[in-house]
Amino acid sequence: MKINKNSFCKTLFIIAFSFTTTINAQETKTAKPIFIDGEAQIIEAFNHPEKWIRHDLFVETTFDSDKDGKLDRVHVDVTRPYQTETQNLKLPVIYESSPYYAGVAPDVDGVFWNVNHELGEMAEERVHPPVTRRGKRPIISNSQVKTWVPRGYIVVHSSSPGTGFSQGSPTVGGKNESLAPKAVIDWLNGRAKGFTEPEGGEEVKAFWSTGKVGMTGTSYNGTIPLAAASTGVDGLKVIIPVAPNTSYYHYYRSNGLVRSPGGYLGEDIDVLYDYIHSGDESKRASNNARVRDIEMKNGMDRVTGDYNVFWAGRDYLNQMDNMKAALLMSHGFNDWNVMPEHSYRIYKKAKDMGLETAIYYHQFGHGGPPPVAMMNKWFTHYLHGIDNDIEKDSNKAYIVREGESRSNPTAYKDYPNQEAKPVTLYLTKGAPEFGGLTLEPQKKQGKETLTDNYTINGETLAQATTSNNRLLYVTPTLTKDVHISGLAQVTVTLASSKPAANLSVWLVSLPWNNNEGTIITDNIITRGWADPQNYKSITESEPLKPGKFYKVTFNLQPDDQVIKAGQQIGLMIFSSDKDFTLHPKPGTELTVDLNKTSITLPIVNGLSKF
Repeated sequence: MKINKNSFCKTLFIIAFSFTTTINAQETKTAKPIFIDGEAQIIEAFNHPEKWIRHDLFVETTFDSDKDGKLDRVHVDVTRPYQTETQNLKLPVIYESSPYYAGVAPDVDGVFWNVNHELGEMAEERVHPPVTRRGKRPIISNSQVKTWVPRGYIVVHSSSPGTGFSQGSPTVGGKNESLAPKAVIDWLNGRAKGFTEPEGGEEVKAFWSTGKVGMTGTSYNGTIPLAAASTGVDGLKVIIPVAPNTSYYHYYRSNGLVRSPGGYLGEDIDVLYDYIHSGDESKRASNNARVRDIEMKNGMDRVTGDYNVFWAGRDYLNQMDNMKAALLMSHGFNDWNVMPEHSYRIYKKAKDMGLETAIYYHQFGHGGPPPVAMMNKWFTHYLHGIDNDIEKDSNKAYIVREGESRSNPTAYKDYPNQEAKPVTLYLTKGAPEFGGLTLEPQKKQGKETLTDNYTINGETLAQATTSNNRLLYVTPTLTKDVHISGLAQVTVTLASSKPAANLSVWLVSLPWNNNEGTIITDNIITRGWADPQNYKSITESEPLKPGKFYKVTFNLQPDDQVIKAGQQIGLMIFSSDKDFTLHPKPGTELTVDLNKTSITLPIVNGLSKF
């Protein structure tokens, strides 16, 4: 058969034109999010990073934290599907804010406080390294973008005040760190102004925003969602804080004691201030003089460790009255940096306030968000308005069990476990080896003494078969698994040989496991620290009279852990904790009255399971 060349070319042109027309029709068809099983799905129309629109702006706030006579503007970036520009598509926003985006101070000798000194004394002045600011416009961060933009969200970032290109001063928990994200959310709802430049510039409007905002982030980035929610700002529908610092007192102090976060011995709030101060170099000296060298220096009190007005103003538990956003809290039970009490205390109050709440705990360390599917359902419900029964779920706690991955939590009605009952254990003598823990108080157990020595760490003390530097009391070998859920409370009646002493308590699982393949839950169950000088209150301390006995009662860190049959639960009492407390000269003696010392454990099903 003879083919007509002109006819053949014409046919190819028609086919190609039809194919192109089909594609263009698909491109021009209005894109919209798709939901399956209550979750926003990745859809092809939004999954083209090369077509995403990325731009930045500066949102005007309501405060002047650098005291230059002008309202501060915070730097904001936006990543959105191109359909928000071409198809008049409006979408909700996932928002993360941080002080870290533009760089942090270098880790140099002397940046942390020297902890080698007597209690009640002030250490010598530390060094203040400057931050070399980095970053470029328009992109502040790429976090959250690949996860949420393809699912039908807009992602927004902002640098917190006094960091990056954001104006103002860092305050580490001050009011401006709550009002800055509030201003961004107000801008997303048309209530605040955004501009193309930090000074002057053309106005930028968020015409592509539905006004519904969800916030998330980890550590400091998880604190800021709570800070924003505490303002009660309209439009912030849901927050998912991950390992948030909810109280700077609880981060840098413990029951009146100067105590460092794990891994950062000697850090304090002024150290963190220096660490994040990456803002305008010309404003740093005045910010430092006003915030770090006056407000923080006068308020942080590394001498007594008491809770005061300064710390109360940086405790978000005190600022929750206006909060109305739904809350999915996330934390690790073995996070010894931002400890698990930070999430629990906020979750508990939010629940008491009647807010929509849930909590996700895992058995690992710092960080670790909930599974994406869980976050997806929360964002889908509160930002897209999809009825996926999140608020009707009778399970409010999701706990990753020992040995499981973070993506596989077990659902419970609540945390602590509703079946947990208090079981009080009493001490029997045995120093310098092991004493016992019994269900019934034993008479005439007398007193036992330990000698403080910060050079020996807690792990070594817990494994020692005999030691004069700790007191250790253990249960009989468990004949069945014991499930602890909640807050253990310890009462220690003690006398000190000096007017001040550290008090450290660990709850451990013995025998200690040093074998290959040991997991994080094998040895340390939970811990706590206190200042005996604050035996009355964390707001009031008084020097101890050597030889006089004082009753000190405090909670250990929240936990939910199954201690396996064949183990023993051990209560270890010692003084200075090498990795967390100040390091006074060894030799202080603590004498414990065994008859007036006990620990109460929250055990699922109580005595019947112990």
